[in-house]
Amino acid sequence: MQKVINIIAYLLLAVLALVTLFPFVYMILAGLMTYTEVTSIPPTIIPEKLQWANYTAVFAKAPFLRYFFNTVFVSAMTTLFTVVTSVLAGFALSSLQFKHKGLVIGLLVSLLMVPYESIIFTNYHTIAQMGLLNSYTALIIPFLTSIFYIYYLYGYLKGIPSTFYKAAKIDGASDLEFIWRILVPMSKPAIVTVGILTFITSWNSFLWPLLVTNEKKYRLLNNGLAAFATESGSDVHLQMAAATLTVIPILIIYLVFRKEIIRGVAKNGIKG
Repeated sequence: MQKVINIIAYLLLAVLALVTLFPFVYMILAGLMTYTEVTSIPPTIIPEKLQWANYTAVFAKAPFLRYFFNTVFVSAMTTLFTVVTSVLAGFALSSLQFKHKGLVIGLLVSLLMVPYESIIFTNYHTIAQMGLLNSYTALIIPFLTSIFYIYYLYGYLKGIPSTFYKAAKIDGASDLEFIWRILVPMSKPAIVTVGILTFITSWNSFLWPLLVTNEKKYRLLNNGLAAFATESGSDVHLQMAAATLTVIPILIIYLVFRKEIIRGVAKNGIKG
């Protein structure tokens, strides 16, 4: 009986995997088809000949290299600052003793329940008042830190025995030395997880860049893709190729670091 249940479970898993992966795989294949193949009925699944020229046409019609540079730069800066601020805040909440610490943690938890959409226009108004629209600064400033990742690292770091911090202070180490030499190496899985997920989130951002930028030189990949889909009209094969360009790099990053992400989340769950 158990064997039958296992077989059914594997079959169900295979079906779900196929349903999940098919749109992504078809997007890649459609980006290598001709216009006739993409629009044919019934649809063509495997292209007769791979049309690598589609990607050349995409770069010729839109400055995707510029979009790629913008996205990498903004994502890297956002990730760097988020990791630094989250580690420092997580250390303060887990290791330091200060007045009203419980209240601060309670406020952080309550702020986690505030939807991002409810504050986005407040952020936009602030950026506009500062005269920072159409700039890299506008794309980066609102994401210099993350309450979610601060609380995530707090939950991870509080599982590290306080004796490490006390021993470091007895040896004369400053707080920054303790963080860099002891805390960061011990919490590497969680920090890597924060960095990767922050990078992925920033890479996939769409609404905020759309609000604060309206010039091509500041567009990110997803905004550039949306504009290209409008400008390219009925060239579905080129749209698929452009969509593949935006997805493949971040997919590679996820596949390379997936073990670190799983390890960081699993350890946090055990310790928390």
